[in-house]
Amino acid sequence: MRIRVAIIFSILIIILTVCTLLAKRSRKAISGAVAFLVSSFIPPVFGNLIILCTGNELFATVGYYIYFLGMDLIMFALIGFTAKYCNVKWPHKLLGIFVYSILAIDAVQLLLNPIFGHAFETEQMQMEFAVYYRIIAKAGQAFHRIVDYSIFGAVIIVFIVKIIKSVRIYAERYVIILFAMICGGIWESFYIFSKTPIDRAMIGFAAIGILIFYFALYYRPLRLLDRMLASMASEMPEALFFFDMNGICIWANEKGTKLVEIEDNDYALAKGILEKTFGSLEREEEEWTTNVDVDTIFGTRHYILEMNTVPYSETKNAGSFLSVRDNTVEYLALQRQIYNSTHDALTDLFTREHFFDCIDKTYRPNSDTDYMVIYFNVNNFKMINDVFGNTFGDCVLKAIADKIRTLVSDFEADCIYGRIVGDTFGIFMPEAEFEEKKFVDTLAHFRVTAGSRSHNVLIHMGAYRIPHGTEVEAATMMDRARMAFSSIKDNYQVFISYYDEEMRSKVLWDQSISSQLSNAIKKKQILPYLQPIVNNDGKAVGAEALVRWNHPEIGFMSPGLFVPVFEKNGMIAEIDKHMWRCACETLARWKKEGKDYFISINISPKDFYFMDVVQEITNLVDEFGIEPVKLRIEITETVMMTNAENSIAIIKKFQDAGFVVEMDDFGSGYSSLNMLKEMPVDIIKIDMGFLEKSEAEDRSVKILRNILNMTYDLGIESLTEGVETAEQYKMLSEMGCHLFQGYHFAKPMPVEDFEKWASKS
Repeated sequence: MRIRVAIIFSILIIILTVCTLLAKRSRKAISGAVAFLVSSFIPPVFGNLIILCTGNELFATVGYYIYFLGMDLIMFALIGFTAKYCNVKWPHKLLGIFVYSILAIDAVQLLLNPIFGHAFETEQMQMEFAVYYRIIAKAGQAFHRIVDYSIFGAVIIVFIVKIIKSVRIYAERYVIILFAMICGGIWESFYIFSKTPIDRAMIGFAAIGILIFYFALYYRPLRLLDRMLASMASEMPEALFFFDMNGICIWANEKGTKLVEIEDNDYALAKGILEKTFGSLEREEEEWTTNVDVDTIFGTRHYILEMNTVPYSETKNAGSFLSVRDNTVEYLALQRQIYNSTHDALTDLFTREHFFDCIDKTYRPNSDTDYMVIYFNVNNFKMINDVFGNTFGDCVLKAIADKIRTLVSDFEADCIYGRIVGDTFGIFMPEAEFEEKKFVDTLAHFRVTAGSRSHNVLIHMGAYRIPHGTEVEAATMMDRARMAFSSIKDNYQVFISYYDEEMRSKVLWDQSISSQLSNAIKKKQILPYLQPIVNNDGKAVGAEALVRWNHPEIGFMSPGLFVPVFEKNGMIAEIDKHMWRCACETLARWKKEGKDYFISINISPKDFYFMDVVQEITNLVDEFGIEPVKLRIEITETVMMTNAENSIAIIKKFQDAGFVVEMDDFGSGYSSLNMLKEMPVDIIKIDMGFLEKSEAEDRSVKILRNILNMTYDLGIESLTEGVETAEQYKMLSEMGCHLFQGYHFAKPMPVEDFEKWASKS
């Protein structure tokens, strides 16, 4: 008997050790508490193994100490495990301190037994023809048993409460451990009261440790999982069908039975009905997903079918399950979202991005079909919005969209059309389908009426015939059509223009000189020419700085070849800043040389968009240390008319800084007299050219005389430019003009030539 029990104890110690090591390797949150508890069962079993195998009193006594202290260790570990496994907390922190303190006191009083002999002593007895030592319990041992049984009982109560409060299907994980603990407790009590020599109850305690290890870390409540999975399957939005390994339907959730209209017990009929509705469910692959559209009396429904296998082992499947989801709402919402992202909300035409994308996907340079693109733009659309309001403007845009649909209705499948931006539209179509007269008659003029408001709409068109075999993107196509449109956008007699190589050459020219500007400024290929300004005595008093480009390949370029280009793309601001700097450098040198001349510099309307003009020029004057009065500022009448209030503020800033401000091109606009009334300029430059169209010379002279008299009355100095003859010079002098400029005196010339000419004037 002793040998058999010893072998059992040894095996249990090995099993408990293995369980401890496995628990430590687990990543579950409770693994630490489980490892500690399982390992705590080893000392009592080991202590009893020593008692059982030894015939020495000292070794037997040590075994009893290991046994009793090990029981305290079990209680300590059991408290921590129960708290985590049953998810309970101490009702009060002091209670926990008290319990752990009692355990510590019990361990200490057991350790003091060799001194006081108050807990137990051993006595020799004969068992199976061998010496065996059993204990004689005393008061200390009674205290030890009370402490351990109290804690053990409290733990059992916690498990009972947890079982009562839990759903029945959850309770089995607690019931089995509770049952094992109760059996172990009863077995241990039997050992104590029966005074049996060998404590076989250790087998029960070891079993408790093994059961706790399994149930806490590895046990899966299959009934619970089955119930949860069934509940989840029933509540899922998809219709679910489960098939056995032979493909026979064995279960379907409620949505599944409703989909195929079967009773609960008729699952075997489901597969045939499914295949009749959605087609065959057999595929080469075991797992698959597909989309199926089904026509019903309520319209087309969109379904997603997904087949999955249920693995039984690495090589076999237990069956499969099919999910069927009605995706109609999501599908239609997605289609609407896609449509909205590719169609303009106002006109329902393609957006710019989708329009270009469709062209790029359709156009094939080497196809047999020749294509063209047409660019449409509403003339003065901003004025329509300003006068009639944005609502009417929206009606105009929708009317244009309807006109475009009408134009391509006969061959819409071959055409792509869309709203590019704002009041701009485009069409991409086979050239053979394009009829210029039809387009012009339909779009050039039509009337839009909305409520009580009505307006004639004028549209200009630019067209680009795409040469066969041309590799070109949609954006480039439309840019070329837009170039053609730009050539007639202010023409009220011509409604359509076609892109040609001359336009292309101009674009290439514009791009070429634009790319060369920075280097030209750096190498001083762009330089100022000075055209003299003289007084009544014909003596030079200053000059106007005019830009010239001494191109290394072309030679001297007329400003008309490059200034309009830079005015259009905004790069004129770079030229103007360079010219201002050159003028300041010249004035600084003249100041050192004692030459008393001024230089007038021009300010382009675009300069105000790219910089603070007043600050820029003021900084240059400060940098070169020249007097502001020597650097005269010429602002065109056009600039002043654009934003009168802002222009007045700018002029005052210049004058406050000491500059002389000139109004250039007086008489070329339509509001010159009104400008004179408002603008506090110092000098006006009268252009002789605006009188050349007059058929009555006498009338021209009267106009000039009155302008000059008016400037005198206003206290404004006058400068007449464009003086080409001695007669004009004499007449203007007699009329009271102060300053003169024109070819009669000199053409624009380099700075060095001006200095020589001025010294001789």
